[in-house]
Amino acid sequence: MIDVASNDDPNGSDSIIRSVPLTGPSSDKRWFKHEGADVSRTESQIPFSSAGYLDAIYNIVLSYLHETLDHIALVLLAYSLLCIVLYRVVVYRQRRWLVRRAHLPPCNRALLVTAHPDDEVMFFGPTILELRRRQCRVFVLCLSEGNHDRKGPIRRQELWDACESLGIRPEDITLVNATHLQDDPATEWKTVTIANQLLRQVESLDVELLITFDKEGVSGHPNHCAIYFATASLCLSGLIPSSCKVLTLETVNLCRKYMSIFDLPVSLLLSTNWVILNWKARRAVQNAMRLHNSQMVWFRKLYIVFSRYMVINSLREINKSDVEFEILDT
Repeated sequence: MIDVASNDDPNGSDSIIRSVPLTGPSSDKRWFKHEGADVSRTESQIPFSSAGYLDAIYNIVLSYLHETLDHIALVLLAYSLLCIVLYRVVVYRQRRWLVRRAHLPPCNRALLVTAHPDDEVMFFGPTILELRRRQCRVFVLCLSEGNHDRKGPIRRQELWDACESLGIRPEDITLVNATHLQDDPATEWKTVTIANQLLRQVESLDVELLITFDKEGVSGHPNHCAIYFATASLCLSGLIPSSCKVLTLETVNLCRKYMSIFDLPVSLLLSTNWVILNWKARRAVQNAMRLHNSQMVWFRKLYIVFSRYMVINSLREINKSDVEFEILDT
């Protein structure tokens, strides 16, 4: 807007033309338009910056995960190759100059003590085959006939068939069918009762090696654990002859339990006594386990395929001092 103002100067100079800013509605509208554009531009920049920041973090994390997974895959691949090579070296080599396939005390007569029919194959199959390979006579003492599902007579016959397939004579199998030693996780097996059964067999058979569960019972079954504590009580009381060594089957964690031959390096490093079967002997143990047909539910079929106890047994020799420490630690 141009304002023409007259000059009141008495000297009569020309009029002065001044530029006056517009203050009408149109100017206000234009000013708000520019201001709104600035505000909208600022608001649009804020979410854009946040999105970019989050996107950068996401890319960094994703890159880190990819790199970590690559490293894990390489480590697993290297460990798997190590296990396979070590297994072939231990089992199939001709000269025993590195690691022996089995490391057990020498003996001519051994007693295996189990709680139920199928324990002898499910857990101790490799040990039985190794002892039989050494021409050691193996006796089996099974403290119940596995009548929890009312299949006692069937499981009795399955026990005889499985033991025979592993090279154990029928006359070397003793199956206890006592009312106070029934197959039931809820039933407490008395230590004194089990100890009497064990001592009777050890003395009458004149065995040099006694093999049974450790205090965890491999599967945690109370009947398995009860056998260990009965054996421990005999060790503490000095009733087991000094000529008889006691070996307990080591319980491993759930991950190691189902690693098959891939648990081999750990077993060799942590165990003092072990047995490692070749693939042919492993199939023999699996076939013996399948003879317990009444127990072949789906999870036992998976167990046969993946369990380390089908191919590896690691055992620990116990004595009086070891037992005292373990009982105090329990």
